[in-house]
Amino acid sequence: MRFPHVPRPRSLAGQLFGMQAVLIAVVVAGYALFTYVSDRSQAEDAAGRQATAVARSVADSPSVVAAIGTSDPTAHLETYSLRVQRDTQVDFVTIMNPKGIRWTHPDRNQIGKKFLGHIEPALRGESFTETYTGTLGASVRAVTPVYDTGHTRIIGLVSAGIRVEAITQRVQDQVTALIGVAAGALALGAVGTYVINARLRRHTHNMNATELSHMHDYHQAALHAVREGLLMLDGQYRVALMNDGGRELLGVTGDVVGRSVADLGLPAPLTGALLSSEERVDEVHLTASRVLVVNTSPVSGGERRGTVVTLRDVTELQSLMGELDSERGFTQALRSQAHEAANRLHTVVSLIELGRAEEAVDFATAELELAQTLTDQVVSAVNEPVLAALLLGKTAQSNERGVELVVSEDSGLDDGLLPDSLPARDLVTILGNLIDNAVDAAQGSLRARVTVTARTAGGAGASGSALVLRVADTGAGVDPAHAEAVFQRGFSTKPAGPGGRGLGLALVRQAVNRHEGTLTVAEAEGGGAVFEVRLPLWGKDSGAAGVTGAAVSTGDDA
Repeated sequence: MRFPHVPRPRSLAGQLFGMQAVLIAVVVAGYALFTYVSDRSQAEDAAGRQATAVARSVADSPSVVAAIGTSDPTAHLETYSLRVQRDTQVDFVTIMNPKGIRWTHPDRNQIGKKFLGHIEPALRGESFTETYTGTLGASVRAVTPVYDTGHTRIIGLVSAGIRVEAITQRVQDQVTALIGVAAGALALGAVGTYVINARLRRHTHNMNATELSHMHDYHQAALHAVREGLLMLDGQYRVALMNDGGRELLGVTGDVVGRSVADLGLPAPLTGALLSSEERVDEVHLTASRVLVVNTSPVSGGERRGTVVTLRDVTELQSLMGELDSERGFTQALRSQAHEAANRLHTVVSLIELGRAEEAVDFATAELELAQTLTDQVVSAVNEPVLAALLLGKTAQSNERGVELVVSEDSGLDDGLLPDSLPARDLVTILGNLIDNAVDAAQGSLRARVTVTARTAGGAGASGSALVLRVADTGAGVDPAHAEAVFQRGFSTKPAGPGGRGLGLALVRQAVNRHEGTLTVAEAEGGGAVFEVRLPLWGKDSGAAGVTGAAVSTGDDA
């Protein structure tokens, strides 16, 4: 991904190398200046000590004392002084009389001339050093007296010195060596910078720091703008990123980055899917209040690096699909009834054509009374419009599948009793899925029958403290070992169909838990299973009055 409108800056390697070059140059310049000043001072001190040692050695030599006592000291001392000068690596050794007239000098033309420099302290018997410009140029020199054999009288002076130019050359050699080391460090830094930059570019797909910064800003804006949930996990299944949509869909709050998925308090099936190392495609999972479609994709690059999880909310879609299934069932029932009505109409017409009008009237009246009786039976027991319509439709569907659906005599639910906190959509989800499950179980049994009970359980302080929905069938029943598993998503004792199985009862428990109700399953009288739902009815006028028997269903959310 490129950003052509952003001017491309110098590469990261160039910036790092430039920084290193400037840093090393500043360090070397500062250290060179410090070294030059410090080493020059130390070199001058060392040169003074060396010159003093040489001068004293010459002054203390017996041969020098003896040569001074001769008539021609130069003849005896010149060769000696040159040899000492060469062996001690000083620039000159000058031997003179107490008046400063030279007996020896590296330049024979200077012999017999007056010494250039101070000799007064030496005449007082003191050895001293000074920096003075003589015939050989500026030098650091030492001057010391020469005593006679009795050490009572000064019979001459000795001066040894090192030129300042030579001292400077020594310091410059050290600075040159320092610059060479710095250049080597800079070259090594350049190679290291190049290698690190090449490795960094491989990991950043050849993008520089500015491009990475822009990409991060765009990605952050995009991740938090989409309504779908996005969750990124690292290799240890800890949350690396979660956008706003993911927080909303999973119902998590606070700072979750760095926390393990197992610590987020999600339903067990959903947690298992997120912890799986295998790819998951369009899996349906339920939370406490939502139906989610989950997709997971491992991120790998030679080794497992993490997982990318996308979440889509299909709660409304699942509810609409349930209603669509009910409408489709109603349509099929109406089509079947229309077919039956056509057959009955043909029968009535045929009876009239045969001249048996009275029998035709009796046949039509009996069919009408049967249909009206069924309607009156349902409406008298359950006067709530939504549930009554649902029961009538399910009755027709059940008859088509060879299952008798009856409403028990102890049912009783008046219109207007249910509060707004218990929407009709949830009632359709709960009762519709329970009836569908019961019809599936009862179909094919010896006496295929489903019994539905809908009533209120009275309590103090509210107009009916709980809505009780009970659905019993004559099927094979539920194994007690599976009493909890039947409410989990994906569980079914039947082969999976085109749309999958095991979601209906999970949706029922989700809706029941959402309204703080209870959902139980037990063995029905005479065999089969009976599912019972209790939903608290918060008083329409008194609010959340004392509700008898209202409790949250135990067990993990499906």
